[in-house]
Parts: sequence; structure tokens; C-alpha cells
Amino acid sequence: MIEQNEFSVRLLNWYDQTKRVLPWRDCPTPYRVWISEIMLQQTRVEAVIPYFNRFVSELPDVVALSKVDDDYLNKLWEGLGYYSRVRNLKKSAKIIVETFHGEIPNNIEDLESLPGIGNYTSGAILSIAYEQRFTAVDGNVLRVFARLMANRNNIKDPNEKKKVKKLVYSLLPIKRIGDFNQGLMEIGAKVCLPNGSPLCGICPLQDFCLSYQKKIVSEIPVKQIKKARKLEKKTVLIMSHKSLYAVEQRENKGLLAGLYQFPLLDGHFTLDEIQKQYHHALHIKKIDSAKHIFTHLEWHIEAYAMSFETTIGGYYWVDKNDIEHVYSIPNAFIKYKKMILGGAI
Repeated sequence: MIEQNEFSVRLLNWYDQTKRVLPWRDCPTPYRVWISEIMLQQTRVEAVIPYFNRFVSELPDVVALSKVDDDYLNKLWEGLGYYSRVRNLKKSAKIIVETFHGEIPNNIEDLESLPGIGNYTSGAILSIAYEQRFTAVDGNVLRVFARLMANRNNIKDPNEKKKVKKLVYSLLPIKRIGDFNQGLMEIGAKVCLPNGSPLCGICPLQDFCLSYQKKIVSEIPVKQIKKARKLEKKTVLIMSHKSLYAVEQRENKGLLAGLYQFPLLDGHFTLDEIQKQYHHALHIKKIDSAKHIFTHLEWHIEAYAMSFETTIGGYYWVDKNDIEHVYSIPNAFIKYKKMILGGAI
């Protein structure tokens, strides 16, 4: 049994001495904690920092977020991926303004009624911003406690998560609950690393760790077999007319909803097939292939660059400045965006 007071003292002392300087920690208001936690889902801390700084500079509060133009919001988010997160941010902001008078709720029921806010995010907001007695158990914390308890079960199983949350709750200190939760996350991010390579020699929780004592740290957590991703073949067309390029907007539902892309075809096509389909093009050439991985889906992309004497209906024709600063083009097309901006096509 882990002794609560000694555990929290060691963790908090370590956190005070070694915690990373992160912009959302400087001023942990409910809004800043909320934005940072949503951004940090599926995204590395280092990648989030510039996005967070720009986002809260442009949209400093819930009211600003609730009113922002969708295209501009997507542009602020461009490159972070998982765009449903930012759509839910705006939906929630509108509800907060209309229902909660612009104040982010300070109780779990109201918080979790908002789109995109689940049990982890609500716990982070309530503990870090409101200093309430809640846990914030993410993947890092699950891994830490799997090793602490030498637990070989699937840590993603809901029942295992419940057990960990119950244990973490029993270890919460009377004060500095937010720092305690962030300390556990920090241990997972900096010390108790994944893929069998934890830095046990510098871990402040070493004395509590059953996996360390049993010399089985590299075996835990037990890796689960991942389901194979669905593969889809796509063809990207980089259409140009003088200094303008064609983009189109995706449907407002489904994958990458509402974002802009270079014209995209389902399937792969030979150069001959593309030349027949776009026989009015002045010039067509095959360019680099690409691959993009979503969570449960993988795109294998072939691409062609083609120039036209005039613009073609059905597309937005935009220049390089628009591509870089106005239209939100997701990372699935990053190779072709860079090629355009770099003058390669």
C-alpha cells in the first residue's frame, strides 16, 4: 500500500524542482487550462506551445472564441490535426456564453455537458484552475501507475482506468491538487517514458514502484495488439493558372470537415488517365507521392501538377499568400503546400 503523505511530498518536491516552464502554467485560468488540455490531446507539448500562444493571443477569452469566424479558427488550428477538437471548442464557448454567462463551469456535471469535455479534461480544469479535489488521469498517468503496481492488464480497459482513478484519488494531498496532478503527468512525460525506456534512476517514485523492485519495468504496460488501419488511395491535383492555385472546401461533416484541400480524387490514376480526363490542361506532370496517417485510417496519395490557360469553375483560385495565411489546409496535404510555397510547383 502506497503511503499517501510520503508519496505526495516526494512528487511535489520533484515537480517544484524540475517542472517544465509552459505558458499555460504561468496563469492557469480555467480558459487557458481548457485550451491547453484540448490542444495537448494527441499532440506533443513542444508542438502545442506556439499554437497555444497564438491562439490565446488572438482569442483571449470565451466570448472571443464563441464569435470567431470558422475559417479563421481553423487557420489558427492548422497543423494540430484532429479538427473536431477545435469545432467542439467553439460549440462549447457558445454554450458557456449563452448558458453560463461566459464563465467556465466549476462543477463536473456542467463541464462534462459541454462538447469535447470528458472526464479527464474536466478533472484537469477543476483541479488545476479551481483547485478542487479531482483526478486528471491521462495516458501518461495510466502508464505510471501500471508500473508502480506492476499491473500487466490492459490499461486502456475502462475497469482498469477506474481502479487507477480510485487509487490516484486516495493519494491526492489536501492542498496543491492541481500541482499533484500535473506532477503525475510530468513523471509520465519526462521520466516514466513509454516503449520500455523509463529513466528509473532519476524517478522520485522509485521506492514505491513494484515493477522496479521486480525488475520488470520494460515489460509494463503490456502492449496491446493494434487494429490495422484502413488504407485508402487518393489522388491530389495541383491545378494552377499563372500565380493562382485551385482549392476546394470539404463537406461540413466527417473527416477534416469544413477544411480546404487541393482537388482530391478517390483512387489512383495513371498519367495517361489524368491526361485524358484533363485534356484541356496546358501541361500535366506527375509529382511526389505522399502518405498520411490518421488514427484509424491511412491515405496513400499520388499527385499531379497541371497548369491551365484560364481558371476552372467549381474551385477557389488563390495565391500563395492565401494558402499560407488564409485557407486552413490540413497536414494531409502539407507536402504539396510546401512545394507550392517553395516554388517547386
